[in-house]
Order: sequence, then structure tokens, then C-alpha cells
Amino acid sequence: MRTAEARDVGRAVDTERYPLADPGGAAWAAVVSRTRAELAESGCCVLPDFIRPDLHGALRAECAALAPRAHYGVETVNAYNIDVNSPLPDNHPGRITVKRGNAFVARDHIPADSIIGRLYTSEPFRRFVAGCFGLPRVHELADPLSGLCLNVVNPGMEHPWHFDTNEFTVTLLTQGPADGGAFEYCPNIRSADAENFQDVQSVLTGGGGHLIRRLTLRPGDLQLFKGRYSLHRVSTVRGATARHTAIFAYSERPGVIGSVERTRQLFGRVLPEHPAAEGRAVRIDRLLD
Repeated sequence: MRTAEARDVGRAVDTERYPLADPGGAAWAAVVSRTRAELAESGCCVLPDFIRPDLHGALRAECAALAPRAHYGVETVNAYNIDVNSPLPDNHPGRITVKRGNAFVARDHIPADSIIGRLYTSEPFRRFVAGCFGLPRVHELADPLSGLCLNVVNPGMEHPWHFDTNEFTVTLLTQGPADGGAFEYCPNIRSADAENFQDVQSVLTGGGGHLIRRLTLRPGDLQLFKGRYSLHRVSTVRGATARHTAIFAYSERPGVIGSVERTRQLFGRVLPEHPAAEGRAVRIDRLLD
């Protein structure tokens, strides 16, 4: 590991609890093993105070300063993020639509020397993430707008029920709301082989409470999550303070760039790299997105 990278990680991360600089060591292996077990059981694991508590204020301030650069847009969506006019049976959960009004700050607006910018590009952090998900390695996205972004959920808004396109997600809460904004999820409600539309329909229509787990995250907490198979949402944010979350997107293969349509939805624009990469996506299953 390069000395500068180790120093950057040590300044931001509580390396006594999360020894990123010692891959394969006993403490590193213990954290990774515990995280893998939680991911296998529920598809979710939270590492509290992953960022050193004395840096929580700086983390919040850096990301709060970026929030005004978010692209805001309200759109009608379904849990699968597919065209709401898709021909589906009458009782299909994809026919249930809601308004989504959260927002994202694109990667090209996030300084490389910010706390989240340094963490995203850190080799020790990528190695740790790969280990936790049981992967040989993960890669930064080649996408100039996604990969690293900041999610902003303003008061009165929510991030409604949905599935992720990526099999795994890594997020860091940088600012918590005054009230509300809980993370709710249904562990492994579907699999690569089965959509389980009946249970999904139940949750989307207000039932299925026994399938839902709830988390109230704190600033500095790192969340690892398998969102491809677990329906999830952020409940309505209340009070005067927005909820800010850094999203670290990695891939098992290099060179990944988002689609033109999805990129425009999230960031309100595309760059030349996006149309150039169209048609190169590789699906990992036959599920709806």
C-alpha cells in the first residue's frame, strides 16, 4: 500500500475498529467475516462510526456545501425503475407508481480531495469493500458522473420503494434529518431466480409489515447493502434538515458506464462517454430492473 493512501485512510477512517491498512490481518479478517455473515443473513450491514467521530463535522460541512449543486427532478416511477407504461398484468407490482423527488450531486462536482472523494478512490477501501462482499476485487466506475455521488432528500420528500440495478451498494450517511428519513428494507424479498411479485405487491400496498426491517443511521455510519434483491426505501424526511448520503458505486468489472436514459434521470445531463458506451451493459440475471 502506498504511504499517502494509508495516511489518507488513517485520517478519515477509525482504523482501530476498521483496520483497512492491514488486509489479511486478524482484526481485518474479523471485521470482514462479521460483515459477510450479516450480509448473508439480511443483505445489510452497518459499520457505525466508520468515519472518525472528530471528523463528522467536517464530513457534514463538506457535503452540505455540495448539496446545492444537486440535480432536482420529480418523476413518476415504479419499484423496478422501468417505464411506467410497460405492458404488465393488472395486478403486477410494476403498475404501482409513486412520485420520486430526491436529488443527486454528480461526481464531477465532488472535489477529489474531499473526505468522500479520497475514500472512494482509496485502494485500501476498495479492497475492504471487496472482502466484505466476498469478491476478489471491485473497480471504480468509469462513469464521469456516477460512481461517487451525493444523494439529497429534502424535508417532505422520500426515496420510495425500489430495487437497485447493482447487486451491491455502499453508502455513508453524512447528514441526518431532524426526524424521519429511516432506511427500510425487505431482506432478500426476491432472488436471481424468482421475482416473488406477491410479497412485493403486499409491501407496496401497505401490507407485508412482517417483511420490513428499519434502520436509523447516524452520520459517519457506513452501510453495505445488497439492494438488487432487497426492496428498500428512505421514509419521508421531516423537520428542517435534509438527509445527505454519499453513494460509493463499484463494479466487479472495469469500465462500467451508466445508460443514457438513467444518467439523464439522475443528473439531468449526459456526457460524450454515455452514448459511446450504450449497448455494452452486461446483465447478471433476468430480473426486472
